[in-house]
Amino acid sequence: MLSYWCENAWLPDGLTDGVLVTVSADGVITAVDRARPRPDSQRLAGVVLPGFANAHSHAFHRALRGRTHDGSGTFWTWRDTMYRLAERLDPDSYYRLARAVYAEMVLAGVSCVGEFHYLHHAPDGRRYAEPNAMGRALRQAAADAGLRLTLLDTCYLTGGVDKPLEGVQRRFGDGGVWSWRERVEELAVSGTDATTRVGAAVHSVRAVPASALPDVATALPGCPLHVHVSEQPAENTACRAAYGRSPVELLHATGVLSPRTTAVHATHVSDGDVALLGESGTAVCCCPSTEADLADGLGPARELADAGSRLCLGSDQHAVVDPLAEARALEHGERLRSGRRGRFTPGELLAALTVDGHAALGWPEAGRIAPGAPCDLVAVRDDTPRTAGAAPEQIPLVASAVDVATVVVGGRVVATEGKHTTLGDVGALLAREIGTLWA
Repeated sequence: MLSYWCENAWLPDGLTDGVLVTVSADGVITAVDRARPRPDSQRLAGVVLPGFANAHSHAFHRALRGRTHDGSGTFWTWRDTMYRLAERLDPDSYYRLARAVYAEMVLAGVSCVGEFHYLHHAPDGRRYAEPNAMGRALRQAAADAGLRLTLLDTCYLTGGVDKPLEGVQRRFGDGGVWSWRERVEELAVSGTDATTRVGAAVHSVRAVPASALPDVATALPGCPLHVHVSEQPAENTACRAAYGRSPVELLHATGVLSPRTTAVHATHVSDGDVALLGESGTAVCCCPSTEADLADGLGPARELADAGSRLCLGSDQHAVVDPLAEARALEHGERLRSGRRGRFTPGELLAALTVDGHAALGWPEAGRIAPGAPCDLVAVRDDTPRTAGAAPEQIPLVASAVDVATVVVGGRVVATEGKHTTLGDVGALLAREIGTLWA
């Protein structure tokens, strides 16, 4: 049996020094003990955290990094560039790009990613011979990068409230909610394996009419259901004009909100919306780096957590792939919004990165260093210029992705000292694939 000896490990009951983690051949933790290292144990120095869950990803957006940041504009002008990129991908190029993007996540400590997947069909809207070719490309990319994937297949039917799909949006749609259900239900049967789970998603109330929302909500019962919610004030305005209620109120009325649901962003929500999200047990995925980059605004994260919504974190458009930075930005955003420090404890931030993120992605057994959990470990160095001198329990508030020394997924080392164990130089991979797309 494999074993890892952790100088300091963040266990469910807190930080503990001198921890031996024993792992079965299939990558599951069998024992966690305070003990001296065994001769055959691999030593993990620094502070060892559970693997991180990136609960909201659009893998192809990574090709926009460094190409949209130098001008003025809004989310809606940024979206025009994103659409130009979306026209350029096919299953082969998407596989290669996503493999590099997921490998970048692995280097940053991500052991599980939730891919909010709506790039379904050919650029003209026609289905590929294999209707789920793009989704299968993502599954293979995640497997090759060495992390778990929850493929959140996204229903996308309209180009805005009461507007048809136009241009590249046609490749997002299935023609109707039942055509989407037929395709996603086939994917849920054939696309699930030991490292892949399939869930559903409502792109937004802009992209799925109210009449179709109940049918999306009842697809894939028991699996995760995610939805973009109130990322922009314009979305709220359009929803109220069409339906006389906020997006959260509409999702509540149509049966979308539930303990298996995650609302992504929830930036521009009212006190009533916050109460509905909390009372329904709906989780909320905050994406602080994207919400800052796109000038979305600051949402009421502390109020959402206090109302009963479990928080998780995502890198969304990948302007930054650094889960520790996302957690720190969540706290910093709250400090800027409230004028008070310590809105979230380090333990709460770590829960959003780990156990609560995995639960939102349909992996409730993961995100903790405990018997029965997958052996997903992130060893963070405590001797770098950023972390030296920090109290171990405050490492989540000072460390960054560059401080990640070793990443273990399913008991296997997948990254060490900034290099991927099978894919090598991830920067070179990204440069090649992104350069090809924009050539």
